[in-house]
Amino acid sequence: MIASSLQVSIVTYHPDEDALIRCLYALSEAIEFARADGVLQTVNVALIDNSESQKVVERLVEMGDLFFREPTQVSYLHGHANIGFGAAHNLTLHGSGADYHLILGTKTELAQTALAEGVRWMNNHDDVGAATASLFSPDGSRMYPCRRFPAVFDLFLTGFAPAWLRSFFDRRIKHYEMRAETDSHEPFFDIPCFSRTCVLARRQVTDQSSGFDPAFFLYLEMHDWILRLGLIARTAYIPAMRAVFHDDLVLGSPRIRHKITFCKSAIHFYRKHGWKWF
Repeated sequence: MIASSLQVSIVTYHPDEDALIRCLYALSEAIEFARADGVLQTVNVALIDNSESQKVVERLVEMGDLFFREPTQVSYLHGHANIGFGAAHNLTLHGSGADYHLILGTKTELAQTALAEGVRWMNNHDDVGAATASLFSPDGSRMYPCRRFPAVFDLFLTGFAPAWLRSFFDRRIKHYEMRAETDSHEPFFDIPCFSRTCVLARRQVTDQSSGFDPAFFLYLEMHDWILRLGLIARTAYIPAMRAVFHDDLVLGSPRIRHKITFCKSAIHFYRKHGWKWF
């Protein structure tokens, strides 16, 4: 077996430092395990900072030096202002020459075996262009990163509705999150959309898909990308590729600007892919 190469991209904007430390430490452990297992060889980790703070980027450099060592390479991108989540990932999504690209959220902790399991599985399934991991909350409960094509009502329920109303539509939310299909320990194929927490993509397919649409400043950019990528190659859920996600859903906060940004992204999403209300 020939070891694969990997490009990792992590986008930050005034990050939670404790969460980012957990993320980078877990990533470094997963890289070393996959390299020792013979699955990975060349790895580049790109830390892409959208803030305008010199202190933030200096701290990122300190973390990179702390957690990653040769032969893992680390690159830092800063000074391009806050261009949005997808556009920032696009800075390293193309032209790396790597076999795979890992899009990783700053609040995601990979299991030590996650990269070895994910890359090995992708190597054995050439028809799959992108896959997502099985996610767990810090208390060990399951989370569900797979999504059907969202109706407007689904986005309202998961992003804005109070808990009592979400509980009333619990069956609908479970259907939208594809819980029945992804509750087993078996991989599942042809998933319309992913959350953006942890996605492993094949570079050739990524290049064909043109990457993220920069018109999505924040929210739904991953839904849009995976829908387009799914027209080129299959998508999949890999249970053996495990990670812990420290969820802090911003839409549940009173910050109105996030809600406005979400609504703008939703309008752009439905104009591209067609409106579905219920």
